[in-house]
Amino acid sequence: MKRFEIYKDIRKRAMIMGLPISLFALQMTSVIGSLLFIIFSFSLLVIILVFLFNGCLYVVLTQLTKHPALLHFKKVFPISISNKKACIAGILVNHDNANKI
Repeated sequence: MKRFEIYKDIRKRAMIMGLPISLFALQMTSVIGSLLFIIFSFSLLVIILVFLFNGCLYVVLTQLTKHPALLHFKKVFPISISNKKACIAGILVNHDNANKI
């Protein structure tokens, strides 16, 4: 029997112009901001700098896509959350006895 991938997994790997969807959205936001910058401060130097900036941003984002270890973030949230009391080296700390000494 033929197996089909889950649609959610296909969306995670979707690429537009060699970038994942989130990085492509960042690139398009930069392009729109650059166009606004060109409109409100029109000069030849600004146009050249904006094209260079967007080109460099695209190169950096594609390199991060090819080598994700260059920008590795630690996971912020734990896998599971527990209600257990804090312990040191597997021994539960009893605060009542510690205050009496």
